[in-house]
Amino acid sequence: MSTAGTARRALLRAGGIGGLLVAATAAGTSVASASPATPATASAAGSGSGPRIVDSVAALRALKPASLRSGELAVLAGYRTPGDGGGMAVRWDDRSTAAHNGGTVLAPAKAAARGRWLQLHEGVGDFRRFGHFDDSAPADAALDAMVGDPAIHRIEAHTDLLFTKRHTFSRSEIELDFGGHRVSTTGIEDNSYDNPFGAVLYFRGEVTKTVVKSSLSAPMPDLADIFEVPDSAAFKVGQWWTVEIDAVSGTGQYEKEVQKLVQVTQLVDATHIRVNYKIGWDLAKGRTFTWTRVEPVQRAHVRNMVFEGVADGDTYTGSHPLAYEYAVSCDVSGIDATGTFWPVVMRRWCTYFHTYQCQLKNPASVTWGGAGYLTQQIYCLYGHVEDCHVANSRHLNDWTASAYGYVTNCHGDGDDQGPFVTHGQFEHDLVYTGNSGLMTFANSGAAWGSAAKRITVRKHICSWFVARVKITDLTLEDMQVIGNAQAGSGMIWVNADGVQLRGCTSSGPLVITQSSSRSQRANVITDSTFNQDKGSVITSAEVSADLHLERVVLNGLDGAAFKGSGTLVLDRCTLNGASATAAPCTLTHADTTVHGGVLRNTGLALDAAKDQRLRIDGGARLTGTNSTAALLTRTGGSRTVSWELDGYGSEAADAETAHLLITGGPNRYRAGGSSFRGGRLELRPAAFTGSSHLLHSGCVEEGTTRTSMPTESKRVRHRDGNLLL
Repeated sequence: MSTAGTARRALLRAGGIGGLLVAATAAGTSVASASPATPATASAAGSGSGPRIVDSVAALRALKPASLRSGELAVLAGYRTPGDGGGMAVRWDDRSTAAHNGGTVLAPAKAAARGRWLQLHEGVGDFRRFGHFDDSAPADAALDAMVGDPAIHRIEAHTDLLFTKRHTFSRSEIELDFGGHRVSTTGIEDNSYDNPFGAVLYFRGEVTKTVVKSSLSAPMPDLADIFEVPDSAAFKVGQWWTVEIDAVSGTGQYEKEVQKLVQVTQLVDATHIRVNYKIGWDLAKGRTFTWTRVEPVQRAHVRNMVFEGVADGDTYTGSHPLAYEYAVSCDVSGIDATGTFWPVVMRRWCTYFHTYQCQLKNPASVTWGGAGYLTQQIYCLYGHVEDCHVANSRHLNDWTASAYGYVTNCHGDGDDQGPFVTHGQFEHDLVYTGNSGLMTFANSGAAWGSAAKRITVRKHICSWFVARVKITDLTLEDMQVIGNAQAGSGMIWVNADGVQLRGCTSSGPLVITQSSSRSQRANVITDSTFNQDKGSVITSAEVSADLHLERVVLNGLDGAAFKGSGTLVLDRCTLNGASATAAPCTLTHADTTVHGGVLRNTGLALDAAKDQRLRIDGGARLTGTNSTAALLTRTGGSRTVSWELDGYGSEAADAETAHLLITGGPNRYRAGGSSFRGGRLELRPAAFTGSSHLLHSGCVEEGTTRTSMPTESKRVRHRDGNLLL
């Protein structure tokens, strides 16, 4: 066997470079290179002399062009020295005039108008083949060269790197894998003011000048995916468009229910198209959409980077690794960032993406608006954020005007700024599962609408949960809120608009307010435990919706208030007063049912401006006493209170405690099949005049004193049919 043949076989056994050379010398086989060039002929590539072996790039560039033949192959043993990891295979193209870039294109050291060594590769670029073996010199030019080479689909880093430029790319179908190595940005050029897209890597699709305006000739319902357009011929299946609705007249300037990057999936008829998005809100006739055609970046992925930002950076000098805008199916994984200013992963107008196994520690700012985030998504669809962590940061995840997103197994410590948030710009259909960290929804202000819809949170642990504004159809399951030293922590605060809680606990109070009334489903809280503060307002005065509490435990009650006006149902609930001297609960709801359950060392004091009804049944028990020594009572006034007491038991702690203390009227009172032990009954005559009535029958009174009862009449009965022991 010839010496040349032996050498070639050794190269082949060595792996990629050998394989490339064999491919390059095989007739009819093309190999990716830095720029288009005339392929070597079979005779030239297979001349028998074999590839030229060169120790370094410097030695290669020192070769005189006149001594080279077109299509000649060379193998570099290293970039600077043999074995340094920067070795590569190259091919001489005597007609190339491509600009020297130190890696994929190598020009002779002495200026030559024509003739370049072009790197042979299988679509994988490597920073070492541009002479970067550490972060001692900026690698920006190498990055630009590789991303700008359409023949490269993957870029790898095998050492630490330094970047001092902010790069904008429109490239698709590429993956950047930094191999877990450190990327630093010392000396990076200034960003423009307040620009979260001034990242080291900014992938941005092309926004065309094709714009279509359309108005709704009829209402468009929630979950519709067919849009009315002037002429469907202006659209093609598969095209991508941004679609944005006008703000409702007289509302905040950013109150727009639809702002998404969507793909046309069907031309339904002459004036309707279907897209890959079901809207989340009912839209009125006359609303206007603006459609803008986009050529998005697609499948540009970034992975495995340890990023060090400028620790004391600001809106100009700060740095962050990555931003996407007008992008589709672009995933990010394995970024571990420290000291960033803007979000580590910034997205706007993005659809279909996965961000996972990313971290952020100690960002440069958590007070500047938009700074200190791990990831923010604006106008985004179908995103999944998973297995991420933040420490001492502002937000781990922020959905803004986004929909159909999923956040799983993400966690934050040093989380007083709130790892999990939505902006309140009509987000909808979001799910959180198995996360930990403070969580607040839709708190950015009225200018954006303060609205969100159909958010589900499962198995979450945090120090504070707030969804107080226009959050519709919120679902919380198996949430544990454990307060810390921060004022206000420990609470769960929700909006009574289709809210449902199941299996939740909090070390602080349950707070229920109402800012919207869009939902068609019941407000239900089940199998949950809360610990109320002294004087806490459980339902605020604006709660007009019906509310059902089932098997709920409310501890620490002392002057707590149910101030709402809608129907309130306490079904098999336990209400525990803070002590025997705690104040009872005040109740202003128009209609309240206590079905089963226990009230200990507390009570209900009816206090409203309008008529009220209290129904107690199902074996409910009231025990103990409170600061007013009355388990059931009412304030005065001219309103009518209806008392419907069936099959409940009341046990007073002492003789002074009244099971019922009714001193003013009018009242419509009926008690039957109930039992009273100890204490007293005080139903004053003044409370049962005029239109009032009283029927107290079939009850057991054991050691109970009737301290005041009205005289019997055709409207008052209480002597017969009771068992007095």
